[in-house]
Amino acid sequence: MDIDASRLRADIEATAEFGAVETPGDTHGRTVLTGTESDRQARDYLVSRLEDAGLAVTVDQVGTIVGRWVPEGVDPDTQPVVAGSHLDSVPEGGIFDGPLGVYAALEAVRAIKESDHQPDTPLGVVSFTEEEGTRFPPLTGSSVVSGVQTAETALAARDSDGTTLAEALDSIGYRGDATIEAGDWDAWLEVHVEQGPRLESAGVPVGVVSDITGISQVDVTIEGETNHAGTTAMDDRADSLVAAAEVIQEVEDLARAEAERTGTAVGTVGSVDVSPNATNVIPGRTELGVDIRDVERDSMDAVQEGLREAVDGVAAERGLSGSYETRIDVDPTPMADRAIEAIHAGAGAAGIETMDLHSGAGHDTMHVATATDAGMLFAPSVDGISHSPSEWTDWVDCATVTEVLAESMLELAGREVRGAA
Repeated sequence: MDIDASRLRADIEATAEFGAVETPGDTHGRTVLTGTESDRQARDYLVSRLEDAGLAVTVDQVGTIVGRWVPEGVDPDTQPVVAGSHLDSVPEGGIFDGPLGVYAALEAVRAIKESDHQPDTPLGVVSFTEEEGTRFPPLTGSSVVSGVQTAETALAARDSDGTTLAEALDSIGYRGDATIEAGDWDAWLEVHVEQGPRLESAGVPVGVVSDITGISQVDVTIEGETNHAGTTAMDDRADSLVAAAEVIQEVEDLARAEAERTGTAVGTVGSVDVSPNATNVIPGRTELGVDIRDVERDSMDAVQEGLREAVDGVAAERGLSGSYETRIDVDPTPMADRAIEAIHAGAGAAGIETMDLHSGAGHDTMHVATATDAGMLFAPSVDGISHSPSEWTDWVDCATVTEVLAESMLELAGREVRGAA
């Protein structure tokens, strides 16, 4: 497949200008939050590029953008093969996370249109609303098209200032009226930067995702007694922070134990809120934010159960009270065998080496996979860095993963050579 690498690069670099932030050296950062001016600019540019490529554009009720191409002679009611990602970013994020997947999908469709190959189904390009969860809940657009939540519920979500998603989309002109259902798609593929070092370390240009990690996030609260740091004897203390430190160590130990078994388990205490947070005061209350991930559900459950036992045990031993609440609990998501096979076949057709690996981060594909056959492709991340202006994927690797995407879409859509008898 003849990928136009310069065209792909131009689209990604143009998108990088929307919400661009000043960064040191050769790094490139951007901040694109849903419903902001930079989001409108990024969306407007995408719509113009979709239309330039001859795709019909639709915007759904939560702002997800879909471009659709129906090849000549193909029944427009045939379920399409669709690919894409997202355009929003974290604050001061990189330029590849999301946009690479959107523009790889567009370039794949353009390359197919310009080739001698005729797909047997329509092809689509998608940009989901609010993947990152920076301003509104994460994976919003994909959750709606997959039926995980309703558009009405998503539109009612509010940011930290009280603005609803509906109001934010209205302000930039991207609250559409279409209903898009992933269950109507024959298959879905997403290209993404790996956000880790495995492909780069192995010297392999394309990763084939086998599973997307499950994610559990647990809020732990330990209540002790606030008291004077200088006048309270060590034996008379109910120090919530010291107890929390034991829990933090236990999360580390539990995750390491599961990682020895599965090779993929991780556990993190990523936030600590200490009250009253004064140097000369014994902490009376400590709150922890715990993140647990693995591609095996049993492993996640084991770490959660160990966490609960640790909180209860430490609290009892130290005469404190402890509580925990699971606020996010998402099962691991396996990719469809059909999609994995198509990616391998596409890479084989292009003569490109691949490596099977799991995703330790969440993606829109997690939701889409509940509604249709779904697969993911990774491109190498230099030094494994992402969500940072230092995020980088070489332009050659961007073109390479796009070539595999195009071949994989044809594998799923069915192909014949135009003009063949």
